Amino acid sequence: MSLTPAACSVHNHTLLCDGKDSLGAMAAAASAQNIQYFGISCHSHTPIPSDEGMVLPADMTAYRQAVLALRRQYAGRMEVLLGLEWDSQSDVSPEGFDYWIGSVHYQRGENGIYYAADWGPEHFAACRDELWGGDALAVAEGYFREAARVAAMRPTILGHLDLITKLNAGNRFFDEASPRYRAAALEALHAADPDATLLEINTGGVARGYRAAPYPALFLLREWRSMGGRIILTSDAHSKDCLLYGYRQAAEIARAAGFTQSALLTRTGPAMCPL
Repeated sequence: MSLTPAACSVHNHTLLCDGKDSLGAMAAAASAQNIQYFGISCHSHTPIPSDEGMVLPADMTAYRQAVLALRRQYAGRMEVLLGLEWDSQSDVSPEGFDYWIGSVHYQRGENGIYYAADWGPEHFAACRDELWGGDALAVAEGYFREAARVAAMRPTILGHLDLITKLNAGNRFFDEASPRYRAAALEALHAADPDATLLEINTGGVARGYRAAPYPALFLLREWRSMGGRIILTSDAHSKDCLLYGYRQAAEIARAAGFTQSALLTRTGPAMCPL
């Protein structure tokens, strides 16, 4: 059987973190859509007070058991993968999972305050003014330094690399064509190992109405292709109706960057399929 990118959905969240649906409901929806490789990647624990109730507990034993029970339930029909979206501010290890998504959601200032990259314009403005003296491009540079640190850890998947643009429609805060911005973004990308890590084309920002195009930007995808890197399409789904959201658009952007294949993530590693 010839598979397409729609056979795989591995960046997914549930009620166990900040998702809207249960593990069981997400898995049932995946099976109904003929997804062959289905992964749960709930957010890892962080010490950030505002994350309480939105991330997994530090002890992930129950989470592991629940996902592995789903694996047994769907054995022979759908491969269920145990994943984790690991945040750069996390206080737990990403080891011991079938895969992990390395992501950045916060910068931590010398003042001890965590500034979210994607919570709202007021959070971006606070980071800009309190941490970077009013320099919006410095916010992006700080974000990408965190992204470079995560990329260098060789995650299975590098998550929404330029999430810092989520609130920047129309260059609201900074110019995404600025040499400073592009240099910082490319430095983060160059920290990734293309032999070890997949770069996701993530449609979550489009699904939630923040962006017109998936992450990351076309110039980053083209650079990743020149590095010999591989991509994977993801929807960053927080509900069962978004498991394959925007895959067609993501594939079009991938082709525009010069890719002809994307990865399906299986328990034995990535397998390539045509876009």
